[in-house]
Amino acid sequence: MGRRIAGMRRRSAAITLSWRPVVAVFAVVSGCYYGLALVAALKRRTRHVRGGGWCPPVSILKPVYGWDDRLGKAIESHARQDYPEFELLLGIRDNDERPIQEVRRSQRSFPNCDIRVVCVTTDMPNGKVGALADLVSAAKHSVLVINDADICVEPDYLRRVSEPLQDDGIGLVTALYRAKGSSFPARFEALGVASEFAPSVLVARLLGVAEFALGSTMALRSRELRRIGGFHAIGDYLADDYQLGASITRLGLSVALADTVVETTLGAGDWAEVWKHQVRWSRTIRVSRPMGYYGYVVTQATVWACLAALAGYWWLAIAVLALRMSAGAAAAIVLKDWEATASCWMIPFRDLFGFAVWVAGAGGTTVEWRGLRLRLRRDGRIQQSGGPPVSR
Repeated sequence: MGRRIAGMRRRSAAITLSWRPVVAVFAVVSGCYYGLALVAALKRRTRHVRGGGWCPPVSILKPVYGWDDRLGKAIESHARQDYPEFELLLGIRDNDERPIQEVRRSQRSFPNCDIRVVCVTTDMPNGKVGALADLVSAAKHSVLVINDADICVEPDYLRRVSEPLQDDGIGLVTALYRAKGSSFPARFEALGVASEFAPSVLVARLLGVAEFALGSTMALRSRELRRIGGFHAIGDYLADDYQLGASITRLGLSVALADTVVETTLGAGDWAEVWKHQVRWSRTIRVSRPMGYYGYVVTQATVWACLAALAGYWWLAIAVLALRMSAGAAAAIVLKDWEATASCWMIPFRDLFGFAVWVAGAGGTTVEWRGLRLRLRRDGRIQQSGGPPVSR
């Protein structure tokens, strides 16, 4: 009996010794990742911004889905652009009266701005992409700037996003965004945008990984869009922004990050809505970039810091957590997201929530989007699930 107990103790000690170094390695890698994020944020903060002297005529394309009380503010921010020539096209279904009325009010408020409604009738699996295909057909100009219906921008936005396109080697321009929430769960989600998502974008670009675009802004020339087959080529993908960036990159062109930050609003969702949104986003990333998705495990700094502390590496846990929070705060400052900057003390709690989302996103193929249940295929394409529509 004594020998058995001694043997069990030796095996337990061996297991303990084997997992502690593994935890230490992952904690160090995670700390290095956020060290890179901090460098990338500081580099972005001190970057010299060129003037936007090249100003080609631009068509702004905004697909509108349903009624949103933030639409008027978003239209106004675009109508006030300090830019020589542009048009603003809003893709709306012909039976959607409330957003059409909002556009009519904006047309009266800004009579000198070319604001038009385009009635969309798309039947693509991704309705947003279908709306964009209809908007492109109605656009007058060869430089296209695409963003979501609720995106608000600064007065020099068009100068910032169009200027890089004077380089023929750049095929698409995208932009970082900050998010605002009207409820605590939504603000908690917005903190993740500033402290987790933005650092991942900055690190990717620092390391030369730039084949993706962000739906907050996608500016490109119509000739490149035609070369990839137009929006019809990506109409059955949920991650249309990633697919557009990847398609442009396959042409041998690069994706640039503009010297501007736009703003989106997450509304006043409750915890269930935030969870569904985050899991949808997570599963969409997984099917679009599976290797990158599973590689995110090394970025779970708070988890690795907690495990390092349990393993007795207190100094390592403190160092990793300090780097994590510093990088999150620096990224929030880059975004000029002062709410997130003030809430950086909540980053460890947001990280633990994000880890739960990452685990949930690692499995499952069904997501909820725009009132529909959709099934994600392995290649990122979507099909409507057999379940009933989801109430909005």
